[in-house]
Amino acid sequence: MGASALLGVLLVLFVAGLCRGDTWSTPAEALSALAGQGESVIVVREWRLPRTTAAGVFGALLGCAGAVFQNLTRNALGSPDVIGLDTGAYTGALVSITVLGGTSAQLALGSVAGGLLTATVILLLSLRSGLSGLRLIVIGIGVNAMLTALNAWIVLRAELDVALAVSGWGAGSLNGIGWDDLALPLAIAAALATLLATVSRAMHQTGLGDDLAVTTGVSLNRHRLLTIAAGVCCTATVTAVAGPIAFIALAAPQIGRRLTRAPGVPLAPAALTGAVLLLAADLIAQTLIAPIALPVGAVTTAIGGLYLLWLLIKEVNRP
Repeated sequence: MGASALLGVLLVLFVAGLCRGDTWSTPAEALSALAGQGESVIVVREWRLPRTTAAGVFGALLGCAGAVFQNLTRNALGSPDVIGLDTGAYTGALVSITVLGGTSAQLALGSVAGGLLTATVILLLSLRSGLSGLRLIVIGIGVNAMLTALNAWIVLRAELDVALAVSGWGAGSLNGIGWDDLALPLAIAAALATLLATVSRAMHQTGLGDDLAVTTGVSLNRHRLLTIAAGVCCTATVTAVAGPIAFIALAAPQIGRRLTRAPGVPLAPAALTGAVLLLAADLIAQTLIAPIALPVGAVTTAIGGLYLLWLLIKEVNRP
């Protein structure tokens, strides 16, 4: 399956997302409503389209974040949800909600600050062995566990109404997302896409080895800072709006690489696969116990847990 096939699957899932709601619409009805015709214009344009757009864009961001950190660590386990960056971004968002009031700008800044601080701590603790290898991942897992405990403490100490709100949001949910929630994230996503496009060539070169990257003119320190910042911002942007959505960043880069048979861990297949996975997971979340819509994070965690188990077994058995 190449990139064109992934695009085709993405388009089908996007149209399916426009058809799914409290009641099903046919693809023809959904597309007519999207064009401003029929009785379902408001339902499709104002309710279903924002959610479907969010699933596609957020899945692509998470796929890119996973590709960035798997290239950086040169390990399939080196994704932001495994090494704690998602959890750190969630911690920053929780502090913004419980201390500052939690406006959209505060959530965005808090998530980015939490993710960057977590990345800084992990990198500082991993300096003895550099930025690659199993040590960074193990340290990240430990930091992740500590931040998970801290997040639970923050929720328990919060006011009851705030605790209830953040508990549901913390499961990773696209429920209730509207265009007002997406204006800032879509602008940030466009900026991050531009940044990642400029560093993609250097990322591929560093994936082949530091020595080769240096001989081809890559400034390793500058490149690593840019890619880490971009990866953290991808994760934090999603977390600020939808909460932490697990396992998309872990699975999408490797699945995309295998489907397109691309060398290394390229960004474009990871982004396309992430969008496909999150759109599919959101359709399952809306359909499984309809009319109740599950948090999409519950679906990605259930599916991703099986993928992680398979990946761990493969890593252990690798000679």
